[in-house]
Amino acid sequence: MKLKKEFITHESDGEQILVSSDTRAFSGLVRSNSTAAFIVNRLKSETTIGQIVDEMAKEYDAPRAVMEQDVKKIVEQLASIGAIEGELR
Repeated sequence: MKLKKEFITHESDGEQILVSSDTRAFSGLVRSNSTAAFIVNRLKSETTIGQIVDEMAKEYDAPRAVMEQDVKKIVEQLASIGAIEGELR
């Protein structure tokens, strides 16, 4: 799975904003905290939920099960607005 190329990110003052250049697909913006931004940044390349969790475990001190739930939730939210291409895995 991967973030669709039509979705562009911008970071400012510790916040990430995600917008679509294709307003037919999604015409809003998504604001992300640092954890969600970490996930979105990993989605800029082909990846899996497990790989994102592995990377998060290197950066954050949290239970793996909690990180996996958080990643799945954010990926599902991004998929619901059409921001993800490929299988959610």
